Formats: sequence, structure tokens, C-alpha cells
Amino acid sequence: MKHLLNLLSAIALLVWGIHLVRTGVLRLFGANLRRLLAHSVGTRLKAALSGIGVTALVQSSTATALIVSSFVGQGLVSLAAALPVMLGADIGSSLMAVLFSFDLSWLSPLLIFLGVALFIPSQGSTAGRVGRVLIGLGLVLLALDLVREATLVLTQSAPVKALLATLTSDLLLEIATGVLLAVLSYSSLAVVLLTASLAASGGIPVEVALGLVLGANLGSGLLGVLTTLRSPVAARQVPAGNLAFKVLGVLLMAPLIGLWLRHVRPYVGEPATLVVLFHLAFNLSVCLVCIGLTPTIARWVEAWLPREAPPAPGTRPDHLDPSALATPSLAISCAAREALHQADVVESMLLGLLTLIKTDDLKLAADLRRVDDDVDALYSAIKYYLTKISREALGEEESRRWTDIISFTINMEQIGDAIERVIIDLEDKKIKPGRHFSEAGMAEICDLHGRLIANLRLGMSVFLNGNVRDAQKLLEEKVRFRELERAYAVSHLGRLSEHTVPSIETSSLHIDLISELKRINSHICSIAYPILDSAGALAPSRLRLPEAAPGR
Repeated sequence: MKHLLNLLSAIALLVWGIHLVRTGVLRLFGANLRRLLAHSVGTRLKAALSGIGVTALVQSSTATALIVSSFVGQGLVSLAAALPVMLGADIGSSLMAVLFSFDLSWLSPLLIFLGVALFIPSQGSTAGRVGRVLIGLGLVLLALDLVREATLVLTQSAPVKALLATLTSDLLLEIATGVLLAVLSYSSLAVVLLTASLAASGGIPVEVALGLVLGANLGSGLLGVLTTLRSPVAARQVPAGNLAFKVLGVLLMAPLIGLWLRHVRPYVGEPATLVVLFHLAFNLSVCLVCIGLTPTIARWVEAWLPREAPPAPGTRPDHLDPSALATPSLAISCAAREALHQADVVESMLLGLLTLIKTDDLKLAADLRRVDDDVDALYSAIKYYLTKISREALGEEESRRWTDIISFTINMEQIGDAIERVIIDLEDKKIKPGRHFSEAGMAEICDLHGRLIANLRLGMSVFLNGNVRDAQKLLEEKVRFRELERAYAVSHLGRLSEHTVPSIETSSLHIDLISELKRINSHICSIAYPILDSAGALAPSRLRLPEAAPGR
């Protein structure tokens, strides 16, 4: 029982190590990897070579599939141009399996030591992210060594020997098992390495190991399809095309397992090497056979998964791209773009509010209240999208941006709610009773409203660019707005003392309105706080410290 537990824990450590490498590389090079892939789809050969390089870095052909899917989903490249990247990605994954199959256990302590030395002092820096990758590589090598030791001990026990003696090759069962393991572990690379280790220690026959490798390859294709199930159709086409490659590869290589064992085994002494070379041969064969068929397979996939009808003219694109979640830095940018759209909708509500005050249009009031539902829906969508971004895969600066976006969208949602409250008050206290503001009161409201629009646009600029000087200017505007609100409240009381009839009729509404406008302005100006706090430009407190008493 203890040895079985040791094996399971070693497998878990292997999967975790590969996860650390993948997330660490995406932290370091996420945006750059996307640019590399985007600029390498000009020819099929270049696309395949870029897929090899990117997948060798991120240790996951599934991650590469998600990145390329986002390109197709956004219409940046065609499906036929993107599919060769996936052929190269699978070769990159198999090359890493060959590398890890060598006995590099001596390197594991060094990698872990260097990784921890870099990671602990500066986790959010580039050095810290490099340390994370080194730790992951060290854990992968350590886990493979532990797997070999655990399986060696297990295969010496009498019950396991008896079980292995009864094990016969059932190719369909082996493929199905490999598919299941790849999906559960979220890594075909981990399954191939585990299979090679088990074959090397005598845990499973080589024939069974090769069947599991076929299943692991098929499982990696299925994993991409499952991961993008809720994405737009355009983003699901790349994983579907990759799965078609895998199916063709299994159909091609399954009958050749016997030939591989008969003609290659005499020249390759180590079972582990035989397994990983078969994995490499599988993906090389698929690439050579299918790279000329990518336009045909692209047409099949497009017929099987036809794209939705193009959006109506004027329809806004949704920036919350699910396939971008594979690259957290890009997903943060997508969320920021959607947050700016939310601010645009809030600005349209503010502009409509002044028109409503001037025209008393009840239909416009109903329309503006419905727009607040759009603001709330955008807030919920952005918040849910951000929760799906792995915080673990974000660096310090990206984590701060994540928090800034959440804060920004909360403020926009609260501004929308405040505008809705103002609309309800206008309906009940001005439009339906048929009352009007005095000429001076209307001028004051227009002045405050104009400042609100200017401050909202400045706040959007601060959110987008993070300019410290603009953030300081926004807080200065907060002070001016507060002073104006007080001055206009005093002016209104002066008109009441002069018995100005419109001012008397709308007194309660007028005071509440300028108070709500000040509250809206406070939400806008709070956009500046995270930027100023990061720059160390905020005072700890606005309270004036008491002066020391004389003689003390």
C-alpha cells in the first residue's frame, strides 16, 4: 500500500511540475508567444516550426491550441493557416518527452535550488518567474525518478507480478485508458512520460505502453475540444481540426505497432526510449501526412462547425474572449477593453440624463433605466470573466491591474444605479407634477453635469493609461466639485428666501440632485486612487494632526 501511494504521489508531482512550467512560461512570455504565433502563419512550414518552439516552452500543446484558437476566433488568421501550428505543437510536445526520458535526475536538485533562490526573494519579478519555471522543471525530473523507483519496487511484489502475467494487449482498451488519463491530468506529456517510466521499470509491457501513447495523443486533441466547448464556434474550429489530425494519426499508426516493435526494438535497448520515440514518430508522421491536407481538413471542420451569421451592422464585438483565458495577460487586456465599453454606456446615460432634465420625456426616462440593466449585465460579465483568470498565473503588475478593473467596473455599476435613482426622482418630483427648475438652478445643474462628463472622460483616460499626473488632476477636480456643490446649495437657499416659485416647488429635488451628482463624481474620482497609491502619491490621511500644546 505504501509503495502504491508513493507512485500516486509521484504522478501527482509530475503533473504539478508540468503545470508550474506552463504557467511560469505564460507569465514570462505570454504576450510575446502570441505575437510569435501571429507572425508565423504566413507559410505552413513557418507555422509548424513556430508551433514546435512555443509548445516546447509551455510544455502543453493544449495551451498552444487555445492561443491559436483565439486568433481564429477574432478573425486574425484563417483556420487553414492556423492548423499547421497545431501539427508543429504536437511535435514540440513529443520532443520534450524525448528529452525528459533521459536520466537527468542529477539535474533536479540544482534546478530546484536555483529556482527557489530566484523565486523566494522576488516572486513578482522576471527573476521570480524564471525561478518558478526552474522549480517546475526540477520537480518534473524528480517526479520521473520517483516514478521509476516506485514502479521498480511494485513490480517486484508477487501480487503485481501475477497481475502483469495475466495482462494481454487490448489496443482499444489501451487507447481508451490513455484518452482518459490525458483528460484527467490535463497533460498528454505527463501521461507519455509516466507510460515510458512504467515500461522502463517493467510495470507494463511495451506493447501496452504504445497503445497508451496512442490514447494520450488522442486525449490531448479531445482535451482542446472540451476546453473550448463554451467558446464561439470560430474558436472551437482549431481544436476540432487538431482532433481530426489525432484520429487520422491513430488510424495510421495503430496497425504499425507490430512493425515498430519488430524493426525498431532491436536497435533501441531501453523500453522508455522506445516509447517516447514512438510518440515522436506518431506526431512526425501525422505532420508529414496532414500538412498538405490542412485546407481540406479546414473545409471539413468549417462544414461540421459552421460559423454563426455575422453580427448586424453596428453590433458591438464582445471583448471577453474565452480563448484568451489561456494567456492571462491577454485576458486582462480583454477585460479592460470591456470595462471601457461599460464606461461608454455609463457616459451615454449621463448625456441622456441632461436631455431628460430639459425635455421631461418619459419615454427617454424608461429607455435610460433600461440602459442601466445593460450596465449591470456588463458588470456581471466582466466580473465573471475575471474570476476565470488564474490569479496564480498573474504577475504582480497584472494582479494589480486585475484589481483595478474590478474596482473600475464596480464604480461604473454604482454610477449607473445612482443615475437610475435620479431618473426615478425626476419622474416623481418634476415630470409627472409638471414642475420646472428656475433658470439659475438649471444653469447650476448644467454646469455640474458638464464637469461630470469631463471628469468621467478623464477617469477613463486614467484607467486606460495609468498616468499619475492625470490621476492627480482627477482628485483636484473632486475638491472643486465638492466646493461647487456647497456653493450651489447656498445659492439655492438664497433663491428660496427670495420666494422664487420654481425654486420652492423643486427645492427637495434640486438639493437631492446636486447631492447625487456629487456622489457620482466621487465614484469617478475614486478611479485615481489605485494609480496614486501605486505611485506612492497618496497621503495616509486627510485629517489634520492636532498641534502640540504649548510647553510640550
